[in-house]
Amino acid sequence: CQGNMIIVITHTICGPSDRETQRTYMFMIALSFSWICKALAAVVMKASITQIERRFGMTSSEAGLIDGSFEIGNLLVITLVSHFGAKSHIPRIIGTGCLIMGIGSILTASPHFFMEHYKYDSTLNGKPLENSTAIYTPCSTDLNSTSNNKSSVLLESGCKNESALPMWIYVLMGNMLRGIGESPITPLGITYIDNFANEGHSAFYIGILHSLAVIGLATGFLLASLCIKLYVDIGYVDLSTITIKPIDSRWVGAWWLGFLIVGILSIAAGIPFFFIPKSLEKPTNKRKISASLDISSTKENRSRRTNCKNPVQTKESKNLTGFFLSLKCILSNWMYLIYLISSLFTFSSFIGYITYLSKYLEQHFDQSMSKLNLLLGIIAMPTVSISVFLGGFISRKLKLKTLGIAKLFFISHICAITLKAMLPSFNCERRLVAGLTVTYDGYVTHPQNIPSSFCNSDCNCDPILWDPVCGDNGLTYMSPCLAGCKSSVGHGKDLVFHNCSCIEANHFQSRKASAHLGQCSRTDDCSRKFIYFMTMQTLSSFFFGLGGSPKIMLAFKNVEPELKSLALGLHFLVLRAIGGILAPIYFGAAIDSSCLKWATNNCGDKGACRMYDSISYRNIFFSLCLGLHVPVIILNIILFMIMKKKYGENNGSSNSGEIDVDESNLKEPLNNNIQFEASAHEDSETHI
Repeated sequence: CQGNMIIVITHTICGPSDRETQRTYMFMIALSFSWICKALAAVVMKASITQIERRFGMTSSEAGLIDGSFEIGNLLVITLVSHFGAKSHIPRIIGTGCLIMGIGSILTASPHFFMEHYKYDSTLNGKPLENSTAIYTPCSTDLNSTSNNKSSVLLESGCKNESALPMWIYVLMGNMLRGIGESPITPLGITYIDNFANEGHSAFYIGILHSLAVIGLATGFLLASLCIKLYVDIGYVDLSTITIKPIDSRWVGAWWLGFLIVGILSIAAGIPFFFIPKSLEKPTNKRKISASLDISSTKENRSRRTNCKNPVQTKESKNLTGFFLSLKCILSNWMYLIYLISSLFTFSSFIGYITYLSKYLEQHFDQSMSKLNLLLGIIAMPTVSISVFLGGFISRKLKLKTLGIAKLFFISHICAITLKAMLPSFNCERRLVAGLTVTYDGYVTHPQNIPSSFCNSDCNCDPILWDPVCGDNGLTYMSPCLAGCKSSVGHGKDLVFHNCSCIEANHFQSRKASAHLGQCSRTDDCSRKFIYFMTMQTLSSFFFGLGGSPKIMLAFKNVEPELKSLALGLHFLVLRAIGGILAPIYFGAAIDSSCLKWATNNCGDKGACRMYDSISYRNIFFSLCLGLHVPVIILNIILFMIMKKKYGENNGSSNSGEIDVDESNLKEPLNNNIQFEASAHEDSETHI
């Protein structure tokens, strides 16, 4: 047990050498659990955002605001936590953060318990069938029929019950509170490990944390898949009366259940930290000291180059002026600025893409959200994890210098973009929906919303109702009434409508001209294209992950050694403040423009979108994603040319000023800028 192998299992078998080592292991176990919980919570939010959108009748841009509220809460306190937290009782602050994170998750789920049961658009809402022998007539000439007065009933009764404060505000506040609670976990946790772990063990412990975070991400997708598969009001309603399936755009899964589980686990993860002491005796002669936000609080000889133009140290570098001087040095570095702008475009594209990818696949390939999250958990996450590891391994194995790291990143990025540019080619045709994408005669037309026709003009239908049925003629109708159906048999999901005048008018020879609930299925060719899409997407994710580690190293390869932590902190601050918050909002607003059929809330206002124009959605979605990569490619070419000129084609380590990634860098003390960077870096990985 006294060899050079630093393995936690070995220490556990042989037993810790003293009480301080035991406490270090206890802290590592508690911190690992908290990392898993925060990764779990991040994935559950990303996977549930569409369910939240439908449950609260929101647009995609409003849902994007909720998604970005985590970044808002985190950025509000991360600097203060990193600066003052390192001087306080770190374990208790982390424990308090876990409790706040858990409370935030529970607050996110709380509206479910105070809202009425979810009521989706259905022709049966006003006249439910008590048994399978009852007959319901969708097409009625009675002017006082339920379907004809449905909208007015909602406006008169349901709108009066609406609270002045929308319930989704509590979801936003809960997500923001979760961001606040999560802020101390990564920066202070890494600081505590670096301060009191055995000399040389810090890098190994941090590697364990990142590995466990990947487990949290994969588990989060699996948990979200299970919750979304369950109906939102499970345990409160008779599921046999539910007429929609998980593939339906009106389906809302048990989104609240995931947040409730994560909240309880987060609170449990915070308890052990209150039993860990403020400091431990480090088994080395020197203890690592956490620096303040000012870089001048590090060792005296490392602050001599604070002034990038004048290497002589000044007294002003000891105060806040030194911080702004360092910031000026970074912002005057053209290579760093080009890299920063390029990273911002890349990160914005990634956040928008990952937020609305599931909705795109659901609308375009008729896949349920539950299935999509399952695929992401068992295929995408392992692929990305392996590729990120390979990127770091290749850089270390080949001992790549700055120019080599840049080449690896640029090549992998070009490959990933090329593969992603091929994704729009795997597409399915628009759904054939009478009155939206085709006429009632079956002729394809430009997407429009004309629900009425001569075949249903006498039915007194509600034109805003979305309860699609699939006719025997292969056309989807927006409701049984708009299909002109005059009778029905069955119960629940097995309900079938007969004598549909619009199907008969389409010259379809059928004895009963019937229609069943739900939209018509896609062709087998569309299912095969979904497989091709996922295969190409997985390959693209692999190359993105392959360039992940080199990309992070480029953030400090082109700056002065004593400025690298500040450079990383500024890097992730800009990414999260602009990309993490704004990208989901403007992506959502652009996607909303492709909506063909909107739902309406109790007050008659626009709610969630029920059906998108799949072609417009595809064009807008990928135009934004790939369009943001165009300036990235241009900036990367410029950056590579500048780096090549500076370092040379065969540049060695001398006279280059570059910083090799070796053990000496890993052993340096972590200052508060690194604490800030670590939190931002980890959150970006959580998004992945």
